[in-house]
Amino acid sequence: MKSRLLAGVAAVVLAIVGAVLVVSYAQGADSRAVQDLNPVSVLVVQKTVPAGTPTASLQAFLATQELPGTAVSKSALKNLDGQGGKVTSAELLPGEQLVAERLIQPEELKTSGAVDVPKGLQEVSFQLEPQRVVGGRIAAGDHIGIFINIKGGGLDAKPEKETTQLSIHKVLVTSVQRAPTATPSPAPSANGSAAPAQDTSLPTGSMLLTVAVNDVDATKIVYAAEFEKLWLSKEPLDATDSGRPGIMTKPEVYK
Repeated sequence: MKSRLLAGVAAVVLAIVGAVLVVSYAQGADSRAVQDLNPVSVLVVQKTVPAGTPTASLQAFLATQELPGTAVSKSALKNLDGQGGKVTSAELLPGEQLVAERLIQPEELKTSGAVDVPKGLQEVSFQLEPQRVVGGRIAAGDHIGIFINIKGGGLDAKPEKETTQLSIHKVLVTSVQRAPTATPSPAPSANGSAAPAQDTSLPTGSMLLTVAVNDVDATKIVYAAEFEKLWLSKEPLDATDSGRPGIMTKPEVYK
């Protein structure tokens, strides 16, 4: 009886030792595999980081991990040295490598689209060509007027007429997304020094705008973007309002 008990205990001990050895071997194999791939230590996000988080508070969301060199982004950060005073440009998700482009100066948040949405409004996006967006010179934080063009049916009395109306005034732009463009090189001046660069190139590609509006205006925008056409003006809050929105038709153009 005693010998059977001892044999059972020995079997349990051997099983535990075997399991430990298997786990240790597997961990060692993973480590050896990483070593064979030229590992690089980088900062990796562990918890979701809200947009606008300052670097002074960022360390609590990060951990240093060794990753295969081939899987590491060229701009991945190994530490936060030299990043003081910056904030995150967007929400960071667990598993992301922290790359330099995600850290920007606080004043850059406005141009990257981090504009507060006034209480009670909702955001809606639509895509337009640059000529319909004031030549592409609209930025987050600007206010715009939204014209809606309808091919037919805008007037009950004359459903066959094409119509245009400045339907929504002084709308807050919360985000503008466009394809990146090259920055023009400074032109040499007469005395040999570089003159400030001025971008006079034509914008290309479509632009995606997000605006903050009420539910009724959001419905108008979605309808027009889906079935009709939109055109925008840059309409600051102090722009004159004639009080005559009106509906423009061909006969009205020459009046």
